[in-house]
Amino acid sequence: MPGKTINFKRRTWLYINLCPACRNEQLDVFYTVDNLPVHSVLNLKTCEQARGYTTGQLILTFCPLCGFIFNSAYNSKLQEYSCECEESQAFSATFNHFAHTLAQSLVKRYNLYNKKIIEIGSGKGEFLATLCELGNNRGIGFDPAYVPGRLSDEALKRIHFIRDFYSEKYNEYKADFICCKMTLEHISDTGRFIRTLRQTVGDNPDMIVFFQIPDVNRILDFYSFEDIYYEHCSYFSAGSLARLFRSQGFDILDLRREYADQYLVLEAKPQDGNSSSSKTHLLENDLAELTKKVDDFPVKVRKTLEYWREKLLQIKANNHKVVIWGSGSKGVSFLTTLKIEQEIQYVVDINPYRQGTYMACTGQQIMAPEFLQQYRPQYIIIMNSIYRKEIQTELDRLGVHSQLITMEDAL
Repeated sequence: MPGKTINFKRRTWLYINLCPACRNEQLDVFYTVDNLPVHSVLNLKTCEQARGYTTGQLILTFCPLCGFIFNSAYNSKLQEYSCECEESQAFSATFNHFAHTLAQSLVKRYNLYNKKIIEIGSGKGEFLATLCELGNNRGIGFDPAYVPGRLSDEALKRIHFIRDFYSEKYNEYKADFICCKMTLEHISDTGRFIRTLRQTVGDNPDMIVFFQIPDVNRILDFYSFEDIYYEHCSYFSAGSLARLFRSQGFDILDLRREYADQYLVLEAKPQDGNSSSSKTHLLENDLAELTKKVDDFPVKVRKTLEYWREKLLQIKANNHKVVIWGSGSKGVSFLTTLKIEQEIQYVVDINPYRQGTYMACTGQQIMAPEFLQQYRPQYIIIMNSIYRKEIQTELDRLGVHSQLITMEDAL
């Protein structure tokens, strides 16, 4: 395979030497990137601060035993999750519709009325607030990046936020439903984390846990280098996610893809000792296919990177202007992986809390969409094509006529 099988016990201390999910030590390295910013959505107030921001190394490593993929060079000590992190997607109508529909579904299917809900990695609290509002529930949110003042007073009557990482020290907090959206991929010791969760859940047969994470299959299928960044130290397929939960004593109730197949969703409960624990979902049987995709990824992603370098050079040669729409992690990874500074001078984002700050390492200023009325770029590169219709509607409102380019155009 294009990657290299190694025994990490012969490597230096920097590298994670066992699979964090199953503890296997025979692992395959298949993709590396140097000098990635250790945070993508930390608000950086000056161009100088952004360009001098701390970087780390990424070594994507595949466990052929369980299918888990992780950054074996990840160092959690470099991370600084705080209220300066701005990850919220709540300014997008497209995303809000998805999140509200998901919350409605969970409340209805699991009878979440007048219950207590814990959200691990609650961000700014929007999803937890929706769950509590729809079912008259009470909530506890754990997140060091929580920012007070973003929710209504009415929502805050139902929710208590703890500005910390969820860990064993919070085992005394009990709930009827535990939710964890877009957080597990930020946790390096995944086996230990799910084991801690299982201890918290105990033997309550009515307890449901809900997890939503990015699907690594989409990254591998579309050679999506922009979806690989330092904060995401853990990458799951449906099978590796289910295997992890089963190994720690959970039964899988549902396993599916959502949001144009970008997200994996898992719903589980404590194993009760009957035959249900041996039943698997169709999506779980993916190890052989996943191995093939990992084998193919290095060559195909290299061609994708070459496409974008040539595309941007051509735009620059024609004296045309291009901006990126989306200042989040995808945008940062796109710019830093390709080492782009001069070819793209601005990034646009609808999140007002990102506007006026700068992209980590490459230093582009983040602007409001209205900036495009004066800048008039010939091209706009969309970091996530699911927002294409929403973006086009905003451009039409502004009277901006730019050609939209999606990441899928490289395929």
